[in-house]
Amino acid sequence: MGYISLKGIRKCFDDGREQERKVLDGLDFDIEQGDFVAVTGVSGTGKTTLLNILGTLLKPDEGTYIIGGTTVDYSDEAKLQQLRNREIGFMFQDYWLLPQLTAWQNILLPVLAQQKVISSSYTEWAQKLVELMDIHLVKDQKPHTLSGGEKSRTAMCRALIMRPSLLLADEPTGQLDNQHAQELGNLLQKVNQQLGTTIVMVTHSEKLALMANSIYKLENGRLNILNNQI
Repeated sequence: MGYISLKGIRKCFDDGREQERKVLDGLDFDIEQGDFVAVTGVSGTGKTTLLNILGTLLKPDEGTYIIGGTTVDYSDEAKLQQLRNREIGFMFQDYWLLPQLTAWQNILLPVLAQQKVISSSYTEWAQKLVELMDIHLVKDQKPHTLSGGEKSRTAMCRALIMRPSLLLADEPTGQLDNQHAQELGNLLQKVNQQLGTTIVMVTHSEKLALMANSIYKLENGRLNILNNQI
């Protein structure tokens, strides 16, 4: 069993016609710590649903989710919140940067959700992240003044500020041109290799998927491995 283990995961949704639509159907998925995994598949196959289950934002109808040796208990919201804060970072396609805050303030926002005063250890870590992402020159600017690439890198810093062991990225290059998409892919590799962060990334981009260590295709409610690069 890996760092992450999904066993027999099933998830259905109401199709609006009093019928259930199976999105995930007995899905099994094991990920080793420090891996970089890409999940591909056509629209509507359940890729975002899978990410939301991995992020404990969505409860499966059936099945077991184990992360770091602990079985996720969906009945205890306080424990779920603690797990998200401690273990999981989220990077969304739309970035969700607060427009009234600077890039630096957006990065530190998850810390303020946990404590009233930001300790020096977090500010030092944030500074390392903005240097790693090469946005230290624009960290005091607000989102509307940033390029798409700068917004994506700010969002990645925010996702990493709590030092999560798992980073979930949902179409992270969906709003970027080819050049910035390539740069973000390189940064994801750097985060994986230099920080040891486990990454699960959903993408439609074949070029971006090839930058991961392993590629899976989600179809018919299950994952099929396409390659296992070394």
